Amino acid sequence: MVATKQLPTRAAVPEALTWDLTKIYADQAAYVADVDRIKTDLPTVAALKHDFTTSADHVLAGIQGVLGLYRRLEKVAVYASLKSDQDTGNSTNAALDDQAGSLTAKVSAATAWFEPALLTLSPAQLDSYLDENVALRDYRHLLDTVRLQKGHVLSEAEEALLAGAGDIFDASAKTFGVLNNADFDFPTVQDENGNAVKLSQGLYGVLLESVQPAVRRQAFEALYKVYGQFRRTLASTLASQVKVHNFVAQSHHYPDARTAALAANQIPTTVYDALVSSVDDHLDLLHRYVALRKQILGVDELHMYDLYTPLAPKPAVNYTYERAQGTALKALKVLGPDYLKHVKTAFNSRWIDVVENQGKRSGAYSSGMYDTAPYILLNWQDNIDNLYTLVHEMGHSMHSYFTTHNQPYQYGDYSIFVAEIASTTNENLLTNYFLDHETDPQMRAYVLNYYLDGFKGTVFRQTQFAEFEQWLHEQDAAGQALTADRLSKHYLQLNQRYYGDAVVSDPQIADEWARIPHFYYNYYVYQYATGFAAAATLADRISTHQPDAVKDYLGYLKAGSSAFPIDVMHAAGVDMTKTAYLDNAFKVFEQRLDEFEQLVTKA
Repeated sequence: MVATKQLPTRAAVPEALTWDLTKIYADQAAYVADVDRIKTDLPTVAALKHDFTTSADHVLAGIQGVLGLYRRLEKVAVYASLKSDQDTGNSTNAALDDQAGSLTAKVSAATAWFEPALLTLSPAQLDSYLDENVALRDYRHLLDTVRLQKGHVLSEAEEALLAGAGDIFDASAKTFGVLNNADFDFPTVQDENGNAVKLSQGLYGVLLESVQPAVRRQAFEALYKVYGQFRRTLASTLASQVKVHNFVAQSHHYPDARTAALAANQIPTTVYDALVSSVDDHLDLLHRYVALRKQILGVDELHMYDLYTPLAPKPAVNYTYERAQGTALKALKVLGPDYLKHVKTAFNSRWIDVVENQGKRSGAYSSGMYDTAPYILLNWQDNIDNLYTLVHEMGHSMHSYFTTHNQPYQYGDYSIFVAEIASTTNENLLTNYFLDHETDPQMRAYVLNYYLDGFKGTVFRQTQFAEFEQWLHEQDAAGQALTADRLSKHYLQLNQRYYGDAVVSDPQIADEWARIPHFYYNYYVYQYATGFAAAATLADRISTHQPDAVKDYLGYLKAGSSAFPIDVMHAAGVDMTKTAYLDNAFKVFEQRLDEFEQLVTKA
């Protein structure tokens, strides 16, 4: 009997492949000391409200007190989150994360007075304070951002009540996270070599790329059997989270949750609508690509589990983590020596948690705050997909690095809307590098296939998610129950419209909503699509060495939140208020689809 392969325990992972969190806190005692300090400072910061609006000096003291408290809280929260995610089955680390969540709610309650008090100042009074106190001018954009919230910020007591309930509002998302990352027991399946392997979130993606239909189908059916067993529970957690989004938006006098979510980054809803409309207008390209996939695979029926296996023969190169680092450095060299130096620092300073281990959070991300390194979580598999994941997350981390090293703390972060642009620019630069240097038809076909699949998964798929997310919130706002059956029925119809007649929308895919964590994030997914399209324009400027392209791009990375996201991107060379960047993205997709079709049909 062939032994079942098991993931290593956390303790068995080589230290060099783990992130070094001692750079945040040397030991548990240092962490506890910061937690205690935050608790001690809570009443002091809360008391700043009494004199806050009486003078320019008091306004400055209030801003600095609130930001200082949040700065310490963010450090605590990042550390606790990273510790928990490296092994979600570790109860000690889970307790740290719960503690940080509770502390966040307390800090939010203690500082809930800030925006309501600030908005009591008339524009003339605030302007006079800015004239009076030079140091206060360093916060001008921050103050302007708060001013835009007028009409949506409640009284101090009401804001404190909502802030205090933050931990409760997050309960459904946390429950989903525990189920998805720790409690679900996935079955044993067979890999391409007939080995019994324990199915996991990371391995599932690998098996779907198998050239053997039986392996793909088995993984697909095994995964969705687990989610199908809990679909009613997962519908309940998702419906509860949607209710939270709608309730908070309504409480802050927004017409709907989408407007509220986008307003946080000063993004007009027309940007969202333009994306959905533009993608809908170009679904014929997705249908064409899906039909080509069916033709190349030579199957009578194309299933949803057939959409991820490469259509071109896989090149002989196997992307180990070490080899992927070298390729990433070559692809990103076009961004200049300073950018590359910091990428090397990330590789050599244990900013990256590389391999999958038992209990580790699935997926990949970049995380950190102003006073920490921009850490990266991976669940490494030796394939080109993980190479792209590496450069994607490195884009996030370099964005964070350049921002925190060029902006003061108050502008040392960036909005979600621009966050995905840095990561997907890196992905596009990697694709451009391959297409500029590879002459082998087999390698070009493989890279083109990868790009087309990436576009499908980012622009088309994430917009599909965005449409579903909008439907969820509209249904709840209209008083319609979000039962598992209703969610699955609508999702299946949406899936059929997106992928067209060439693919069978398998019944299991109706439950795909049950395993998507981003539906809990409150209008996050659309930004993957807008970000990819914007990144295509930026990467094209950089790869073709257009004047000031790198300078403008680095300016975007350094801007942080010192200006509104739309303005930051306009300065970088992309006008997100118009559809030109979307048109350009679909044009590139069609051109590369044409080349790919010629290569594979000629072969």
